[in-house]
This record gives sequence, C-alpha cells and structure tokens, in this order.
Amino acid sequence: MSAPPQSLADAVERLASVHDRGYRFVLDDKFGDRFMSFSELERTTGRLAGALQELGLVKGDRAALILPDNDAFVTTFIAALRAGIVPVPIYPPTGLGQLAGYLDNTRHIIDRSGSRVVITTTVIKQLLGSVQAACPALERVVAQPSLADSTAPFRPERIGHDDTAFLQFTSGSTSRPKGVVLTHANLLANAHNIIDLGLGATPGNDAGVTWLPLFHDMGLIGFVLAPLLDGISVTFMSPLMFLKRPATWLQGMSRYKGTISFGPNFAYALAVKRTKERELEGVDLSAWRVAGCGAEPIRAETLESFASTFASRGFRKDAFLPAYGMAESTLAISFDRGLHTDRVRASALWAEGRAEPVGNDEDDSLRLVGCGKSFEGHEVGVFALDDDKSERRLPDRSVGELRLRGPSVTSGYFDDAERTAEAFAGGWLRTGDLGYLADGAVFICGRSKEVVIVNGRNFYPQDIEWEASQIDGVRKGNVVCFGSGDTSSDREQVVLAYETAIEDPEQRKRIGNDIRSRVQDAVGVALDDVVAVDPGVLPKTSSGKLQRTKARELYESGELVDRRSAREVDRLDQVKTLARSQLDYLKLSLFGNRKKQ
Repeated sequence: MSAPPQSLADAVERLASVHDRGYRFVLDDKFGDRFMSFSELERTTGRLAGALQELGLVKGDRAALILPDNDAFVTTFIAALRAGIVPVPIYPPTGLGQLAGYLDNTRHIIDRSGSRVVITTTVIKQLLGSVQAACPALERVVAQPSLADSTAPFRPERIGHDDTAFLQFTSGSTSRPKGVVLTHANLLANAHNIIDLGLGATPGNDAGVTWLPLFHDMGLIGFVLAPLLDGISVTFMSPLMFLKRPATWLQGMSRYKGTISFGPNFAYALAVKRTKERELEGVDLSAWRVAGCGAEPIRAETLESFASTFASRGFRKDAFLPAYGMAESTLAISFDRGLHTDRVRASALWAEGRAEPVGNDEDDSLRLVGCGKSFEGHEVGVFALDDDKSERRLPDRSVGELRLRGPSVTSGYFDDAERTAEAFAGGWLRTGDLGYLADGAVFICGRSKEVVIVNGRNFYPQDIEWEASQIDGVRKGNVVCFGSGDTSSDREQVVLAYETAIEDPEQRKRIGNDIRSRVQDAVGVALDDVVAVDPGVLPKTSSGKLQRTKARELYESGELVDRRSAREVDRLDQVKTLARSQLDYLKLSLFGNRKKQ
C-alpha cells in the first residue's frame, strides 16, 4: 500500500497514468460535454502552472480567480496548487445588475488577500478597472485564455502539509467576508473524512454529478479537490443550468449514472416544484446512492417530498445524507447516513435551551434533522456562549454553541490576528451555530447572532421563516425573520420580510395576515411587522444564503421597502458604474498603475 499523498499537488501527480477516469464538463443544457481524464488533467495543469510562474508568481503569492466556466476554473485552480501559488476563488458577476455591490465585494476580497494577480475572462477583465485602481498589491489582471499560449516550462515546487493551499473567503451571511486559511493538511484530512469515512466512495464504482458553484466550499472541496484523493470521476454542470431548469440535475444524474450528488435544502424543494413530468421521460435515479444536503437549514418535509415525488424514477429515501459543515473546518464536520429526525418540545427548546423529546402526536413540537457524528480524530462540543475558555461542556440535549477541534480546522483568518483570536475559545473553534448533541449526533438550531429574543425566550428565525413560507403567495426560500431594536419599546421587535410576485396591495395584506396567524399558532410569536417586497429584493450572499443581518440593517434604515430588485436596477447607475470601471481599465492599460512606481 502506497503512502498517502503529502499535498493535493502530490495527489494530482499520482493520477497521471489514469486514463479511464476524470472530470467531465457539461457545456450546455443539451448535455454537450467534454471529458478530461486525470492523465490529461495532470498534463494541462502542469502547462498552466508554468504559465502562472511566467507571470512572476512564486510560491506563497496569492492569485484571485474569477472564472465562470467550470473547466477553466478547475484547471487554473489546480495549476496554482501545483505551483504553490495560493488561489483565491471569487464568484463571477451574474449580470450587470447590482454591479457596484459586486465590485465592492470583489475589491474587499482582492485587497484583504493581497492578491498580486487576477485571472479572469476577457469580458470580466474590462469590468475590473476600478478594482485594480483601488488595490495596491494587485499588479495585473490576466485573461485566462492567454495562459494557454505560454510555452514556459513548469518548475515544480516542494509543497508540504503545512503550506497554505488556498484562501476560502466566507460567504458573508452575518459579517464581511473573511479569508479562511486552508493548508494542504486541512484539505487532505477533510478529503479523507468526505471520500473514505463519509461517502465510502471507490474509484470505478462511484461518480459524482454536481451543479454547485465552484467558488464556494461545497462545490470546490467536495467535488473538485476531495475526489483527487482516490481519483473519483465527477461531472460538472453549470449552476445556471440547474436554476433555469431544475430537471437538468435529475437528467444529469441519470445520463451520467451519478451515484453521489449534493445540494442545499432549497435545491430539493425547487426540483419538486419546477420539474415537469415530461422532463422525466427516461430518467433513472436508481444509481443515486448518496444525496447530500447541507449549507442551510435542512427540513425533513422537503427531503421527504423529494423522495416521494421521484420514487417512481428509482430514487430511494435512504440515499439522503444530511451534512453539517463550514469553511473554517475546511468543509465537512459531520455526515448522517439516512434521514433521522428528533422531535422535541418547542417551548422547552425556545425558553429553556433544552431539547426534550416528545411523541409524534405532540402539538408543542419541532422536528429537527440529525447531521450525524463528528469524524474520526475530530470533535464537536457544545458550550455556553459565555464560556470563553471552553472549560465546561454542556450535557446531551442542552442547547449551546457548537465548537470544533481537529485536523480539518483552520489556523485562522488570513492577515487578521484580531478576528482569528475571536474565533477560538480555549483551543476550540467557535462556529457561531447553536445546537445540541444527542447520543453524539449533531442537531442544528440556528445562528447565535440571529436568534430572536422575546420575553426572555430564544426563537430561531429559521422556524418562523419556515412557517411563513407555507402561505400561498410567499416565494419559498425567500423569507427572512430578524429582531429589530426600537427605542420606543422595552423589547426586541420581531420583523418578517418576504418576497412575493403578487402586486395587489389587498392580496399582500391578506398574505401578511395569514403569515401572522400561522406563526402565532405554530411558534407562539406575535410578529410586530410583516413586510412584503418584490422578487429579488432580499439580500443574499454570493452562494445564495439570505443575509438576515443585512436585511435588518436595510429595514432599520428604511431602505428595505424601497429597495430595487436586482432585476430592476437603475440603468443610469448601472451605466455610470460600468463606464467608471472601463475608464479605469483604459487608464491602467495606457499608463499602468502609478501607485507602484
């Protein structure tokens, strides 16, 4: 038995003789595709690694990647790893709507990471003039196709366990994105957890199919990097394919005989809601043995609906694998094979932080999905929020902050000692997630920063949002609940905002009343304000997570109701931002970046 790889670069090089397995890139919604064997991947990334070195990049330098095409992203990312260059993935613009906000976030990540180079497309390059002008360390923006023209030889670097592999910027759902430092040791440990311990995946027998965006951890680590450990084949589809027509996910699983795929809760709901029977002709899901779900609150009802809807196509309920993960733990924290739920007394959970089991016929109850136990060599502990040294673990079924330690856990945030210190308590990583353990299994209740407190009782916004989303006229997955300070009141106000395509004021009033009644009956919370907004208005992260903190800020400033949808941006503002970026791009092209002279 050969020794385990010392780095992901080592893992790629070990696959150089594998011709029958590799990565397949779906090019369009007609399923035109291109197969790249692991042997070809090794050769291609070696050439690109030489091209990156020719740009003057050396081991340890950061290079930001803004590449919407999966094949360009995967090969450039792996090339950087092999050269010891630290890639920094950044999500590409999805259009010109909200361009100013996109450029601001991109500027923040490039500046914080100290990236010397941005690798992107020819079109996106022209949008980044204002970003380059504002980032002192950024020397050049390079169109990725030009790298293929380089004939520079690749000079292999010695890459070890403790070398930084890449920076994964957090999604920014509760704060400004932070650069999580992930070493090759972190990635190898987590890849082993995912592929060997969690999925039990084997080359030749298993194949992944994914539409997840690759600039975030579930898509990138789960389907690009972890499979390199054992050479598991993966098919990559575009996220836009799935969002435009969710049936393509199921069609892709059938066409490519996929055995493993993951998606957030909303993806399973969307597949049920928007897949038409005629789109399922010839679809066979019987090979799908692992249907992972994570990245957002998991609802048993959603997964059960998916299983029953597609059972006739061969899908099995026992394929579900609820997962808990976060960027600061590389990706995976725990997996649970099968859909296991815990029904607890709602009033005890909210008022006392105690997960008291109750029967199925109990009205005062909540059903939570288990996410399994921590992996071998890793620990999940539950502690009181004010236990700054993690000295006293809370007993089973006591709600507290989930904290982690183990070889997958990051050493901290890039060039940010203050936030790194805040992230740890007595050697344990603070997740900010509230939850409990029951016989070692992890159950998630919500984010500590987002808990709504009413008369001394803690309510989790996800529970309130779920109930509101069941009302006709409310766009599922587009509801936020948050507490709002009000100087005229002695308690926190409970606000719920929801998106709806219904424009009639009277109908919106009716929906609001229905939401109030359902939330009051199901959760026991009286909503102080219910706000209807147009589709696309509620703020989300680049990975599609709702930003409750941002929504609260917009509400308190009076901007939420008047906020324009991303689909209806002010054309003049859009043109001004675009013109400014392209003018800066032209100046840089003609005169260079004078700040560096």
